Amino acid sequence: MRPLSHLTQSLSQLASPENLRPLWNVLRHAPGGGVLMGQLIGNMAPYTGTIRPEVLSLETGYVRVRMRDRRAVRNHLRSVHAIALMNLGEVATGLAVLSSLIGGMRGIITHLEMDYLKKARGPITAECHAPATTPGERKEYDVQADLLDEAGEVVARARARWLIGPAMH
Repeated sequence: MRPLSHLTQSLSQLASPENLRPLWNVLRHAPGGGVLMGQLIGNMAPYTGTIRPEVLSLETGYVRVRMRDRRAVRNHLRSVHAIALMNLGEVATGLAVLSSLIGGMRGIITHLEMDYLKKARGPITAECHAPATTPGERKEYDVQADLLDEAGEVVARARARWLIGPAMH
């Protein structure tokens, strides 16, 4: 029998841009599937894992991802830290963009900015719609994610620029 770490490593290899939607289609039906999907994404991008994202919805070009409010993501004002919010904004824009790519394409973020609109407390959910990408073309896309508190109020807004193009081998 293989150790659990081997299973996690094997699943992490599945969490590639080409496999995001098929993997989500399996995990979304499993108890804790959104948390597991977030852990796999965190294994792909370790810094992203520090906020422990939970995927709530992942479709072609659309994502909803949540971050729980816990001590590790708080600042000295007892609200969610600005950089934790930025991290959530980046993961939301990235998942939305990457979920829209076809095989042979890749994306890399080239610009990220954030507007902080009010103190963020409680679980924060980021929602993002990415524009359709053009297969085979190298082009920059501007993507926005809204970060909402439990009351549905926008607490921050992330704007990211993603460079999409053919993967180099």
